[in-house]
Amino acid sequence: LDQVADAATQFQWAKAHMSELGVDRVGVVGYSAGGYLALYTASRKELGAAACVAYYAAPEVARAVMPAGSDDAALHATNVRDRIQAGYPPTVLHHGLADVTVPPENSLKTLEVLRAAKVASELHTYANVPHVFDEHVEMAEMAAHMTDFFLDRVVLHPKTYPPFGAR
Repeated sequence: LDQVADAATQFQWAKAHMSELGVDRVGVVGYSAGGYLALYTASRKELGAAACVAYYAAPEVARAVMPAGSDDAALHATNVRDRIQAGYPPTVLHHGLADVTVPPENSLKTLEVLRAAKVASELHTYANVPHVFDEHVEMAEMAAHMTDFFLDRVVLHPKTYPPFGAR
């Protein structure tokens, strides 16, 4: 199963049915290996993702989500951090600092690449919480609130905050 192609197909379906769904733009979200797929799908400019949300993304899982027998060139082409460049959609990352499945440093590295490409992006980390932290209702609600706040002020109603000035 080619999960990378599946993610693109699902995204294209959502874009084709925007009027039925009552939306005017489509973003992509994923968790763990799905976070990788969200980041990768967002990198495909032809798809036109409005935003990307990745929870405890595992960007080095390309071998696990690519079809069996994929060669090194195909794997390299799916390196998410190599694909992030100017024009990448606004992105919010979430990661638990007690995650031993996917080290939180992965999200920090991804944020650094996003910032270097001048992509509107944020990383929200949560102390003392593990991988799949959003199974806990209070953590899921907090992450959803932070995501909604990001999407509202960066994607839906862009707002510029002036720097602090002398009074």
